[in-house]
Amino acid sequence: MKRFVAGQARGQATLFPERLEDFVGEDNPVRVIDAFVEQLELRELGFAAVDPRATGRPADHPAVLLKRYIDGYLNRVQSSRRLERECQRHRELMWLTERLTPDFKTIADVRKDNGKAIRRVCRQFVEVCRRLGLFSQALVAIDGSKFKAVNNRDKNFTPEKMKRRLQELESSIARYRAQLDRADHEDAAITEAKTERLQEKIAALKEQMQALTALERAMLATPEHQLSLTDPDARSMKTRGGGIVGDNVQTAVDAQHHRSVAHEVINTGSDRNQRANMAEQAREAMGTEALTAVADRGYYKGEEILACEQSGIAAILPKAQTSGNQAKGLFRREDFRYPPVSNTSRCRAGETLIGRFRSVEAGKTLDTYWSSNGPRCTLKSRCTSGEYRRIKRWEHEAVCEAVPARLDRDPHMMRVRRQTVEHPFGTLKTWMGYTPFLTRTLPRVRTEMSLPVLVYNLKRVMNILGTTALLEGMRA
Repeated sequence: MKRFVAGQARGQATLFPERLEDFVGEDNPVRVIDAFVEQLELRELGFAAVDPRATGRPADHPAVLLKRYIDGYLNRVQSSRRLERECQRHRELMWLTERLTPDFKTIADVRKDNGKAIRRVCRQFVEVCRRLGLFSQALVAIDGSKFKAVNNRDKNFTPEKMKRRLQELESSIARYRAQLDRADHEDAAITEAKTERLQEKIAALKEQMQALTALERAMLATPEHQLSLTDPDARSMKTRGGGIVGDNVQTAVDAQHHRSVAHEVINTGSDRNQRANMAEQAREAMGTEALTAVADRGYYKGEEILACEQSGIAAILPKAQTSGNQAKGLFRREDFRYPPVSNTSRCRAGETLIGRFRSVEAGKTLDTYWSSNGPRCTLKSRCTSGEYRRIKRWEHEAVCEAVPARLDRDPHMMRVRRQTVEHPFGTLKTWMGYTPFLTRTLPRVRTEMSLPVLVYNLKRVMNILGTTALLEGMRA
């Protein structure tokens, strides 16, 4: 093989053994991982087995196993079995773990046994970012995205799905019975074999119906009327492309550098109850008193907006349009005006709607208004199909009305939201590919999600500051 670059013979010995240190550059990301984990107080964070036992075989230190997981997720290696192989072939990982090669069970156990501690490690890096002064803007974007669970769709049951499957089984049994009736008029030799085969199929379908009936009873006994066999905490959720069985990952991302400052994993498909929770977590992580949180209309809920305003968090989001009056050509609730000093309302026709009584519905105190001149109003046909148009107004409605007004003053904030919060989700899903969560139950899924979020933030800060500057900042 002349005129090609020649390699070194495999049997060639070297005079001086090469060091692993020579294979890892000064700006290599594994040096950041090593420096970050070494400065952690693992005992205070809650890691188990930090103190070695007096007897028995020596165990691997949790810091070594944590470094291995962070490096694995940084290089899109999530499986403990693949991490075991990487420790034996990847020179950077050999440098990071000092050539320790534990088996996959030992690697998996550190994630299983230290869930809360690993989630605290993710929050610890956000504190590092705060010390480095990377939170100069008190603006975050909040959003949620559905991630697939390890539970298959065929092993998730809802009342609608159960009803459909039982109907399909009943239809199949009826079809086989009709074939049995027709088989009675055929040749005797053919009829006997065909009848036996059809009866076996009917018996198998009846067993399936009995099993589904038992599952239906277990499903109806759950609070949400939903049952997942593989991962009991996974839920069927609607997505733009149809639906998946998975979990809803919530995150708050800072608008300046697109880092996830807080995240949460829930098993409900709706985002409406998560706004105040995520905004409060973001404010605590960023260490700021005043915070502006922007979200889409899926987070619009009066109680959540009120909780944000009472905490000093400015909410920016469009109002959810849930009324069908606009489609019917009728006036909306927003078309009525409410003077702040009087218990009245004014409609488009100039009529005064008087506050008649106060009631409590679903825990909310509501004032009900209507005009005595309603049946004789000139715009009644555009207002209501009934005799009177009754308007119900929450006692804290003024807080909710300030939110779309704030968006009208800064309409570009929705573009900022999209550019900010979609970036982390797109990156995380690209790293994970089509692989669902590897763990089961909500606490373990939360632990598993903390690792890619930590790695995303780590890589993001390395791209912003550079590896050398980040190392110096963490060591300072």
